[in-house]
Amino acid sequence: MSELSDLNLNKTKVVVPIPAADGDGVSVRYVPVASRKWYVLRASYGREDKARTQFIKKGLYAYIAKREISSETSMEVHNLIPNILFVYMSDDEAAEIIKSDPYFSYVTYYYNHFKEEHGKNPPLIIPNDEMENFIRVTISRNEHIKIVQREKCRFKSNDKIRITSGPFAGVEGYVARVYHTTCVVTSLTGFGYVGTAYVPRECMEKV
Repeated sequence: MSELSDLNLNKTKVVVPIPAADGDGVSVRYVPVASRKWYVLRASYGREDKARTQFIKKGLYAYIAKREISSETSMEVHNLIPNILFVYMSDDEAAEIIKSDPYFSYVTYYYNHFKEEHGKNPPLIIPNDEMENFIRVTISRNEHIKIVQREKCRFKSNDKIRITSGPFAGVEGYVARVYHTTCVVTSLTGFGYVGTAYVPRECMEKV
């Protein structure tokens, strides 16, 4: 049984299933707030799951992308981007927590290395539409989802498409050939692209 989290991104209500294995007994609902943004944070020594739990206790929405890796004898859950979590909060909330809260001493900003402000790299912020797609792609925990660089993508066309059915329903992106597999890729600022598993053509429509 999956619990449901209501994601209201870009003023559009989206219901996304969160696998029970990802739950920690805390019910979290993401409500859009004009002053809040999706911050990317780094937790040292693989403590991103601990940090996520702490952020949720503070009433904030925190997300970690995971995927399941199966073998003949077992199934393991791995974080898709090690040490990284995404937290929806305001600039003031971020500054107070990251700089002053001793419970988060092991958490730091993940900086945008492709941008400079006042001679420094600012904290990386993920746009709402990108975050919506990222959650839709990764919430299934499909073992074939991947982070890929643009140079590894052979785009089929410039047409933006939407996946209409299956585990990636609702994802919007571009059809590309990645590592010999046709999939849909969507941008994730600061990391490259996120690729789905194989998606049949009949499950796609032009946006």
